[in-house]
Amino acid sequence: MKKRVTAFLSLSLAVLLLLPGCAGQKKTEGAFVPKYDKNTEFSLTVAGSYSNFESLEAEFERFYEYYPNASLQYVTMDDYNNVISSALVSSEPPDIFTTTSSMVGNDKYKDMFDACEVLSDPALEIDYSCIRSSLIRATDSGDILMLPIFTTSYGMLANMDIFEKEKLEIPKSFGELTEVCAKLKSAGYESPVMGANKFTGPGMFNCFAYPMFAYNVLKNSGQADSLNALEPSAGEYMRPALERLDKFVNSDCVDVEKCSEEIKDDYDSVIMRFFEGDVPMMLATGDVVSGTAKRESKSNAFSEHPFKYKFFTAPAGDDGGYFINSVSICFSVNKNSKNLDMTNEFMRFLISRKELGNMAGLKRLITPVDDFSLDEVYSALAEIPADRSFSDKQTGLKDSAVRQFRAAIYALGNGQMTVDEVIAGYGSLPEE
Repeated sequence: MKKRVTAFLSLSLAVLLLLPGCAGQKKTEGAFVPKYDKNTEFSLTVAGSYSNFESLEAEFERFYEYYPNASLQYVTMDDYNNVISSALVSSEPPDIFTTTSSMVGNDKYKDMFDACEVLSDPALEIDYSCIRSSLIRATDSGDILMLPIFTTSYGMLANMDIFEKEKLEIPKSFGELTEVCAKLKSAGYESPVMGANKFTGPGMFNCFAYPMFAYNVLKNSGQADSLNALEPSAGEYMRPALERLDKFVNSDCVDVEKCSEEIKDDYDSVIMRFFEGDVPMMLATGDVVSGTAKRESKSNAFSEHPFKYKFFTAPAGDDGGYFINSVSICFSVNKNSKNLDMTNEFMRFLISRKELGNMAGLKRLITPVDDFSLDEVYSALAEIPADRSFSDKQTGLKDSAVRQFRAAIYALGNGQMTVDEVIAGYGSLPEE
């Protein structure tokens, strides 16, 4: 089912702030107890941009166990970002709708956020304490209008069977990475690390170097302001990550030319090349990993010789990798819903360690809850120290600065410019 709505908005929006909190604290959850009569009849609509949302539909089925007379549906909206605000005031408004971090601070979405239910209202009894605190955002008045459902990050897929066969451990630092790659290359693996040689976020240079860059900005106050202003002198703040990337591409770890020849896009081709079974480590994002389950059966090589794989942070740092908590989508509630009580009831059901874990597992995205053991593919993320785990929004970096960094690493990684040249060109580097 699809809905098409045509309207555009351009209004102001109060800036949402990250909520402070203690990451990693777990709270014992009791079983969901319905508030209302189980025979209550009602219908709810969730709107989003995903072409399909099988994991949400599975939650609908679980919710029917408590409210068998409910009718829930998911609808896809074309041109979602441009039509969601007007859809909320249409004759058939959605009760729940997807929101993203990119909408925050954009005047275009003022009316949309004005229509959001305050999910932090104690009367709703929505317990979001299971969600990692760095992912929760609130308005400057302390109201929570959106709750994360799926998250993603930057890192690498590792073929665990290869590491077991070669009697090697997954590298946890850059020094270990170079040592392991040298051994893998001697064992016949032409490019121990591979990835998509693309300008995009899932591109291999970005997956390797951006977390280190973001971490350095986070730890050095004031850098973000200069980088966001595109001040040429701010290019120097990129140096640690750029020098590390330069060492990486000039080591035995990766054959950039081979990656360019064999991996044609930053999603499907990355997965299918990894499933050939001869790539020890494949740089990718969690969004790419989400496509692996459905493609296992599409790969003849994997079907004939399946192997175990897991997702790790890329070991770019001297002491280890960096885990960036990045929200893929959030859910918000339309406060003008015709079935507001039952809409909030569904959110109360959904926002729990169990249900969010189920959804993430089916979609194979990283769960927003504080338990990575829910999915074996991402279980290694639980080993990342708290001081190397942070939200992408905590850095304060704006898209303009991120794109300039991406331009720098793309030029450097492909041998088009040196470290000093891309640093000097910050603010005016050509972007693809």
